[in-house]
Amino acid sequence: MAAIYLIRHGQASFGSNDYDQLSEKGSQQAAILGQYWRARPEPSKFFCGDLLRHGQTLTGFMKGYQGETTPTVIHSGFNEFDHVDILQKYNAQWHNFAKMNESLNQLSDPNKALQKEFLQALNRWISGTHDQDYKESWVQFKARCIRALQNVIEQELAKKRQPSRDSQTSKSKDILVFTSGGTISVIVQHILQLSDQQTLALNQQARNTGVTKLLFSENMLSIDYFNNYSHLEQVGEEWVTFK
Repeated sequence: MAAIYLIRHGQASFGSNDYDQLSEKGSQQAAILGQYWRARPEPSKFFCGDLLRHGQTLTGFMKGYQGETTPTVIHSGFNEFDHVDILQKYNAQWHNFAKMNESLNQLSDPNKALQKEFLQALNRWISGTHDQDYKESWVQFKARCIRALQNVIEQELAKKRQPSRDSQTSKSKDILVFTSGGTISVIVQHILQLSDQQTLALNQQARNTGVTKLLFSENMLSIDYFNNYSHLEQVGEEWVTFK
């Protein structure tokens, strides 16, 4: 039985003008995960969304892992939803991120205010009543993420059916996918048949570099565990972050 590990990116810059950039802490979180992975079997392949924070997380992981070169496939199907578009369609004031952030920073609890704004924007998006407003609707986003997962599984199963010409036996069948919390949440939703609101709640619990393990075979797809961040807890609670 083969395993797919869905890895959320390291801490980025939520609320800044450029979220798609790991913080220094985010890069270190990825390296910590890589160090943690040294005790595990060598992965057979990496898949990586094409957002900057995905690639930077993979780079940080490899810095900590220091293993052999592993084949890497860039797959935009694992990209996160467009939070900028979602915020702007919810409130036109978000067209100027710098000005909106400046306004929020004047409040007593800017992070709480930002989280409230974002949650309301997400609820508008997933409601389905404004689909025509968005570059990618909630339904389209979910379908894209599931297609990406199915694409990976189909590739691996097809390869398994073919006679092996590779004499190398040291590598495991494990596949690592560097992606985002929203993507991981809707994949879990698909497998467990969760509601949209349950999926949104799940997404809010996703930690940076949290690992979700899927198991698959010809006739089975299941979740072994969700959002494991014990690699961060081992080095200190201050490394555990949400955004």
